[in-house]
Amino acid sequence: MYSKILALRFPKKMVNEPIAATLVKKFDLSFNILKAVIYPRKEGLMVLELSGHRKNFLEGLRYLKKIGVLVEDISHDIKRDDEKCFQCGACTAVCPTGALYIKRPEMEVIFDKDRCSACELCVLACPAWAMQVKFDRSILY
Repeated sequence: MYSKILALRFPKKMVNEPIAATLVKKFDLSFNILKAVIYPRKEGLMVLELSGHRKNFLEGLRYLKKIGVLVEDISHDIKRDDEKCFQCGACTAVCPTGALYIKRPEMEVIFDKDRCSACELCVLACPAWAMQVKFDRSILY
C-alpha cells in the first residue's frame, strides 16, 4: 500500500466534477480529506491523504494532470523550530494524526513529519510559535 499527503488545486472549471469519486472507482484508491476549500466558479484546494497500490496511485496522478488539476506534495510543509520549542505539549492535544506526541517517560514532544497532514492546528496552538508553515511545496505534476 502506498500513501501520500497531497494538495490538489482545481481550476474553476473543475470544482463541480466528481474527481475524488473517480479516483476511488476508476483507480481503486482511497482518500481521507484533511482540508478543503472549494467554492463554486472559483479555484478549489483540497488536502488529502491518498492511498492505494503504487501503480494505481501513479495512474491516478496522471489522470489528475490530464484534467488540469495541479498536484503538490505537502507532507513536510509544517516545520518545528527546536530552539523555540519548550516542550509544553500544547500541540499534541490538537494534532489529529498523532504526528506530534509525547515520548514517555522522557516527556519529550516528538514531531513525526511523515504523519503530518499540514492541517496547521499545531501552529495555532503553540504558545512559543515553534511550529511554522513552510509553503515550499514540490509539485508532482
